[in-house]
Amino acid sequence: KRSATILKLEVAPQAMVTLSRCSRGTPRIANRLLRRVRDYAQVHGDGAVTETLTREALQIEEIDNLGLDNLDRADLKTLITIYNGGPAGIEALAATLGEDRDTLEDVVEPYLLQIGFIARTRSGRMTTGPACKHLGLEPPTPVSRNHIESEPEEDATLF
Repeated sequence: KRSATILKLEVAPQAMVTLSRCSRGTPRIANRLLRRVRDYAQVHGDGAVTETLTREALQIEEIDNLGLDNLDRADLKTLITIYNGGPAGIEALAATLGEDRDTLEDVVEPYLLQIGFIARTRSGRMTTGPACKHLGLEPPTPVSRNHIESEPEEDATLF
């Protein structure tokens, strides 16, 4: 609300609520999103920030109702689909996503941990049921460790 006043913006109360929910509780993110929505409202409306324009702008930015962006969703989907929900090490995740380890640890993981979408264990990162539900994915079926670590059969064809 303060930032909207400083920017001399007319912002609908529900639009402020939506922006607040998507800001991860971080003022810097809230201010960035407010500026993006302002720009969108100036081009596609009369400059007033409405709930509808806010949702449209956030959709263009590919930010969902919890504030997750493409990298957050890619991290979760990778854990769920590639690593069967985990556990997976940060180096493996970083390599699979083609992202820097520090970016995942400092930018992506803190919020996913805070909202309970991932858990850090001694073995690595694991997704939770709410993360699967949010992404519309079935929770992975646990895989037997014996199956994973078993040696290939002698007569298995490699080529």
